[in-house]
Amino acid sequence: MTYSQLVENMSSHDILDKFPDIIPLRRRPNSKSSESSSAQDAIFTGHDEEQIKLMNENCIVLDWNDNAIGSATKKMCHLMTNINRGLLHRAFSVFLFNSENKLLLQQRASEKITFPCLWTNTCCSHPLCIDDEIGSNHHLDKKIQGAIVAATRKLNHELGIPTEEIERMGKFHFLNRIHYMAPSNEPWGEHEIDYILFYKLNYTGTKEDLTVNPNVNEVRDYKWVSMDELKSMLEDPNLKFTPWFNIICESYLFKWWAQIDDIEKVENDTKIHRML
Repeated sequence: MTYSQLVENMSSHDILDKFPDIIPLRRRPNSKSSESSSAQDAIFTGHDEEQIKLMNENCIVLDWNDNAIGSATKKMCHLMTNINRGLLHRAFSVFLFNSENKLLLQQRASEKITFPCLWTNTCCSHPLCIDDEIGSNHHLDKKIQGAIVAATRKLNHELGIPTEEIERMGKFHFLNRIHYMAPSNEPWGEHEIDYILFYKLNYTGTKEDLTVNPNVNEVRDYKWVSMDELKSMLEDPNLKFTPWFNIICESYLFKWWAQIDDIEKVENDTKIHRML
């Protein structure tokens, strides 16, 4: 049986039976975090305390069709031992463009537990298993709205972009969902259905600069790049990129980027694109 077949054939009951630490949806705590991981856990030896705390966040556990089953900690969702057994969760990836159609990239901090120091898109993280971010299993638009709420929260947390500016200076566009799996440094990895969100700054009247004040515990560096500048970076053997960013670049990004001023023509693809 292939990995895709393993995940596709697991029902909600199979997943809950296989992973008893998942809190079923009907009993989930409506809180951002569960207190379980600590610096005393041997698996976190040598890791940053702030990043260890974030491993208690309650991610949304999914079935093959992106239906929420329950909540599990970020730690549980990102261990390759669980990923190899089919554990899947929801994520989002933001691509933020300025008025010159340049894309904001970030380099993940060395403190990050997964994929440290790699370059990636503007912001990548997870909607949490809470009311504002989980959405509805019966309505894709509700799931998208939950991802946007989470994206707004993390743009502020990682890059210091004020929520008020995000809400006022542009608009999110949902492009599609990609389903991928990728190992990181031992023992960690990713297995996600990732909501791809474009955001274009729209200036009216006096031009206003977006506030970017990175959290150094999250972001090592950042830069605005043109399409040609990013293509040059991707060809530079000294630069390393996250696997999801590579997948999106190879499959979609430059086509979408070329249409950034008319992005409505390619948004709202309801298909889940499997990259396994």
